[in-house]
Amino acid sequence: MKKATATRSVGQPDRRTDIRTVAAAAKVSVATVSRVINSVPNVDPALAKRVWDAIRKLGYIPNNQARALVSGRSRLFGVIISDITNPFFPELIQGFEEEAVAAGYETLIGSTNYDLRSMEICVQRMLERKVDGVAVMTFGIEEPLLERLASKKIPMVFIDIAPAQKGFSAIRIDYQNGIYEAVQHLAVLGHRRIGFISGPRGLHSANEREKAFRSALKTIGLTLPAEYVYVGDYTNEGGSSGAEHLLTLPNPPTAIVCSNDMTAIGAMHAAARLGLSIPQDVSLVGFDDIGIARYMLPPLTTVRMSGREIAVSAVRTLIANLKDDVLAKAAYQVVATRLVVRQSTAIPKGSLAGLKPARPARSRS
Repeated sequence: MKKATATRSVGQPDRRTDIRTVAAAAKVSVATVSRVINSVPNVDPALAKRVWDAIRKLGYIPNNQARALVSGRSRLFGVIISDITNPFFPELIQGFEEEAVAAGYETLIGSTNYDLRSMEICVQRMLERKVDGVAVMTFGIEEPLLERLASKKIPMVFIDIAPAQKGFSAIRIDYQNGIYEAVQHLAVLGHRRIGFISGPRGLHSANEREKAFRSALKTIGLTLPAEYVYVGDYTNEGGSSGAEHLLTLPNPPTAIVCSNDMTAIGAMHAAARLGLSIPQDVSLVGFDDIGIARYMLPPLTTVRMSGREIAVSAVRTLIANLKDDVLAKAAYQVVATRLVVRQSTAIPKGSLAGLKPARPARSRS
């Protein structure tokens, strides 16, 4: 009686499959397979294709740890974010991972939740895994902790500002343009009393957004009473508290600009609790344009800042830093912002414009 023999389908790895098996199948040297897997430049494209074809056919899975020992690189990027519960950051992470994978890198994610101890744990994990570079996407810099990464000469990219050190770069956000467009939009609608719910004091991004808001008001010629600025914390709860404070003032603002969309969503809930309608009683503008913004009731007018664009810039800048490519680093450092008008903004209640009957549309026939 013949013994049954097991068959292995194409793409299913065999325990005995290793780099030598791949080399034999591709009819190349083991060194060539190693160079292809480790993305070493100047490999003949025809040979590289044969190697990758053999890898797919055999179902070979390269040993990343072994590759790291050979190349001296982990092929791993770290990305540190502020708050995984904020929908802005999953979009950023998705964009980061897609761009990193396309470049042959894996991603190690850490979330600090604005907590110093959590930040310390993130940094320790990055060091233990010997990351090739770190994207600090926290909109703030905790310099004493990050010095541990710097001491290992690990390239880093930050949002807005970076320490003046070799291998460190910053992706700058053009807060001014988007926020100016938001304030101008409200002014054109007829709003003259515009409030602002800021982010946490001491956080660079929060300070820059507030500075851009104040500058826009000044440019347009509007004043900003001190009580029209509420210090929030980038959360729904902070937005709710801020809106309740502003909307119960003796002379409340007719419009509120929020430091991010989470704040704006919290402000929407506060307005509902107070029996106010958006935009009939108060207009509302957010910042970030997270995915849920367009599905709010009403859909949120907001300043678009692309998390995906920030992520792509971060990955490309890290790779450029690894290559010490000054021109490539410079090419990806500015992220634009722009206003996206939806239905949470309208003319102020009781304004002259609001009292005018709408003109019937002219027939185009």
